[in-house]
Amino acid sequence: MSDRILIIDFGSQVTQLIARRVRESGVYCEIVPFNKAEEVFESFAPKAVILSGGPASVTGIESPRAPQAVFEAGIPVLGICYGQQTMCEQLGGKVETSDHHEFGHAQIKVMQDCALFDGVVTAGSEETVWMSHGDRVGQIPSGFEVMATSEGAPYAAIADESRRFYAVQFHPEVVHTPNGTKMLSNFIHKIAGCAGDWTMAAFKDVEIAKVREQVGDGKVICGLSGGVDSSVVAVLLHEAIGDQLQCVFVDTGMMRSGEADQVVSLFRDHYNIPLIHRDASDLFLGKLDGVSDPEQKRKIIGGTFIDVFEEEAKNIGGADFLAQGTLYPDVIESVSFTGGPSVTIKSHHNVGGLPDRMNMQLVEPLRELFKDEVRVLGRELGLPEDFVGRHPFPGPGLAIRIPGEITDEKLDILRKADVIYLDEIRKAGLYDDIWQAFAVLLPVRTVGVMGDSRTYEYVCALRAVNSTDGMTANYYPFTHEFLGRTSTRIINEVRGINRVVYDVTSKPPGTIEWE
Repeated sequence: MSDRILIIDFGSQVTQLIARRVRESGVYCEIVPFNKAEEVFESFAPKAVILSGGPASVTGIESPRAPQAVFEAGIPVLGICYGQQTMCEQLGGKVETSDHHEFGHAQIKVMQDCALFDGVVTAGSEETVWMSHGDRVGQIPSGFEVMATSEGAPYAAIADESRRFYAVQFHPEVVHTPNGTKMLSNFIHKIAGCAGDWTMAAFKDVEIAKVREQVGDGKVICGLSGGVDSSVVAVLLHEAIGDQLQCVFVDTGMMRSGEADQVVSLFRDHYNIPLIHRDASDLFLGKLDGVSDPEQKRKIIGGTFIDVFEEEAKNIGGADFLAQGTLYPDVIESVSFTGGPSVTIKSHHNVGGLPDRMNMQLVEPLRELFKDEVRVLGRELGLPEDFVGRHPFPGPGLAIRIPGEITDEKLDILRKADVIYLDEIRKAGLYDDIWQAFAVLLPVRTVGVMGDSRTYEYVCALRAVNSTDGMTANYYPFTHEFLGRTSTRIINEVRGINRVVYDVTSKPPGTIEWE
């Protein structure tokens, strides 16, 4: 078994970034909420533990704590922000509320060399980091020494190197700490001694073996959406259990242009995977008739999907297992500090939950992977690059890219605009540089003049962002020439649109979905 690191989450918006950095270094890790950490710690048997940041105050009543066993196990521990503060409080130090808060870039002055800073910064020099704290450590525990200070944090970095305990007030996991990744790598490899030998090829073999053990001779039904996640799940399961797998592709009528034909061609003709193609577009559009509320639309789509899927499952004589493309961010987001794992089918299929009447167990081979890791696994399984590299597309599809009521006319207009937008992106050689790009048909009409005529037509918004895992994103900086060329094509070629705008908002951390 490869080395593993456990990340104890205290509610930071950027905890997932810690996991990304650990996995990028070739080490497997998992995130567990602090109130579940004690039961997980023993069974997980990590080689090291990282304590995340969080919004609580250590000075508060019943504030979150790490399991004491973490500090008694003889393994390395790294505390970050709140993680530093609870480490100090639990080991005999003190945390205080300070009038000098630090949010944003800060300079730390390194007082001593230590393993955490090896090859990054030396004693006497300064380093730029990202701070985000109100409270601060006022007294360090016995055995710790000060490694760095800042204007607002006299104990910006501390260490008890004999016990391999390290703690920093700043956030090394974010890109705003330029050398933070190197510091984390030092902890992972030099301090914890992790080999960094976790690979996607090894993951594939392990997951195939897990699926075979879980399923046995049972029958599995898998809902294909045409997206990366469900496609990778289908191919992985087919490699694991062959014809015990039955895929069902429910066409909601809200797919991108030509997508239904692509799905059927790839899985039925190329992979020879048993596939039922159910065209339920009239049913879905009928259920959505007159509905404008976005959450209501999602619930209708989710509930209808379950009904159609359940009907198809009965038609094939039932199944013992339901396979779905749950990803690790879905798992993390579905676990609260007071609750437990959600039993909800991934929202790109529905948001209605898995009814007890379906009487199936879940098979979720991707639940330990981030989005970009799923793409790597897809390539490992031999999926075509145009499927593996395609931009994410939510299951409710175009329904959530048409704010307001859904009609056949609006769907037709949006599909045509989206095709032109993506065509221009591909012609410019930008498709693989962009994480996600799509058009939105806004629920407003504007007056315009086209030739000698006045028009009263829809506004189309274009969106494009850069991201690696869907947790944070920045808008893509298209040139004015590109936007002008694309807008002109859409207005000239798509009847029903007379104005195009570009969305330059960015996606904050801590949110998973785009819509």
